[in-house]
Amino acid sequence: MKICVFGAGAVGGHLAALLADAGYEVSAVMRGAALDAVRRDGLTVHLDDRIVRAQIRASDKPEELGAQDILFVTVKSSALPQAALGMRPLIKPDTTVVFAMNGIPWWYYHAHGGPMDGRRIARLDPAGTLWDTIGPHLALGCTTSSACTVLAPGVVEVKGGNRQIAIGEPDGSLSSRLRLVSGMLEDAGFPVVATQHIRDKIWSKLALNLASGPMAVLAPVAMKEMFAEPACIAARYRIHEEVAAIAAGMGCRTDVDIEGNMAIVRTSSHTPSIAQDVLKGRKPELESIFLQPLEMARECQVETPMLDLLVALALLKVKSQRL
Repeated sequence: MKICVFGAGAVGGHLAALLADAGYEVSAVMRGAALDAVRRDGLTVHLDDRIVRAQIRASDKPEELGAQDILFVTVKSSALPQAALGMRPLIKPDTTVVFAMNGIPWWYYHAHGGPMDGRRIARLDPAGTLWDTIGPHLALGCTTSSACTVLAPGVVEVKGGNRQIAIGEPDGSLSSRLRLVSGMLEDAGFPVVATQHIRDKIWSKLALNLASGPMAVLAPVAMKEMFAEPACIAARYRIHEEVAAIAAGMGCRTDVDIEGNMAIVRTSSHTPSIAQDVLKGRKPELESIFLQPLEMARECQVETPMLDLLVALALLKVKSQRL
């Protein structure tokens, strides 16, 4: 069983190291200083209770790694269309491609059912490269919630433990490949939910991303600092309500323990990944996390005044920094 992680940054490095530590044959596509560090020292992941060090095969040339049985894609959604062609050497007709990403995925309407079935999302796949090159039939949906940060090339810190991973088929089936990937992730120490309602999980994760993301772009600080402010707490509750309304308009539901989540973020020293991108001058995931959900809100005629304001301000800040 050959497993590859395409884009072994914070989330990808976490997945690759723990899968390798569990005994699986793992490789990774990465580049630059991270590639040099992993070739030299392997991957290192700092968990709350231990440090995992794993040796994996790493390359910036996918063709060197060859076709894979399972491919985990963890690059930012903003870079995904450009990365699609680079994935081709890793994919064979029966490769399972697990897109562990934030926001609305490019394959969202594949096997959706109803009048929107098969609809393509131009904002997320402008030239249709992902749809035509990889194909939505190979995709498994995946959401992750671990708080991961790259400390140095090849070194990842995970705060608060290995949090739940949800994976699901776009058509809602409990397929053999879904059960296989679920079992592998459980072997690696992740709490896993193999769901028949992956879009519900996507909207639930979006509720968390949007509840901090726009504010984090405006004020890139640790969540415990942000949510020491009463106005930010109030905004978070309002955003949860707005995202739940969009999800309902799309025929989905969110399942977020808001009070439990607030208890976590009020003590968390983690800075949201989208804020990390802004601080480091990287292009943030605006299309999948901010813009596409709001486009869906307009389609469903759902009003989102809090999100409209915060996203507009966040976009102005990103534009001013020319990211």
